[in-house]
Amino acid sequence: MNIGKFKVDVLDTGVFALDGGSMFGVVPKALWSKAYHPGDELNRIPLSARPLLVRWENKKILIDTGNGNKLSDKLASIYSIDKSKSSLDTALKEFNIKPEDIDAVILTHLHFDHVGGATKKIGDQIIPSLPNAKFYVQKDHLNWAKNPTEKDRASFFKDDFMPLLAEGLLETIDGEGEIFQGISVIPVNGHTKAMQTVKISDTGTTLYYCADLCPTNAHVPIPYVMGYDNFPLTAIEEKKKIIPQAYEEGWVLCYEHDVFYQASKIQSTEKGFISGEKIKISE
Repeated sequence: MNIGKFKVDVLDTGVFALDGGSMFGVVPKALWSKAYHPGDELNRIPLSARPLLVRWENKKILIDTGNGNKLSDKLASIYSIDKSKSSLDTALKEFNIKPEDIDAVILTHLHFDHVGGATKKIGDQIIPSLPNAKFYVQKDHLNWAKNPTEKDRASFFKDDFMPLLAEGLLETIDGEGEIFQGISVIPVNGHTKAMQTVKISDTGTTLYYCADLCPTNAHVPIPYVMGYDNFPLTAIEEKKKIIPQAYEEGWVLCYEHDVFYQASKIQSTEKGFISGEKIKISE
């Protein structure tokens, strides 16, 4: 997909699985199973780990890095991750890009399925996967990730992000703003403290990388928030603000975790907002 000067592609860093009930909170299974997927024998639904690659002029940046392949065999089994297919290096090779070619990474937040690919294990060492990249995360979120609550403690692995901090590669942002011309971040607080969503705009077109505000197209309806959200009522209020704006302004929403939809616009119905027709960002 081209957005003005930007060439935007999605990276395939594999599929994983999470509990369907947890992904849809209080929404009954009879509804979410039709809207997305009925779940496997363990009630897990398939989810994509879909970082975004953005290129312009001589710049190459990523938004998130997927699960990576550092997880133990036990955790990989729990989350149904094929570690041989979750390498960020392998995903970049599809675009003839080397890890050292990446200039910057915008991290929406530091849960393992978003930042796991930022570091890799070499022998007994954990080192940055993208040695020349500057990583951007919200200051308040980094503080949260260092001292998480019991509710989302299991989603943070310090080996994913502390090596970046130790190497001086992690830069914090304080609030909403433009990181590169045409690429801005909008923090939201429903899923976890100061998760940053990303808006890419040029020549009248806007792509909105909504991270875990709308992890799949089935999460576009306002009440469809996750059991994983730390503050679900906050997530609903944030969606009440962002989804109507996305509809009115014709934004394309990119769904980081949807195995069926890379992206779509928003549709308004008598029952509220839903996702529109599928849009492919990359073939």
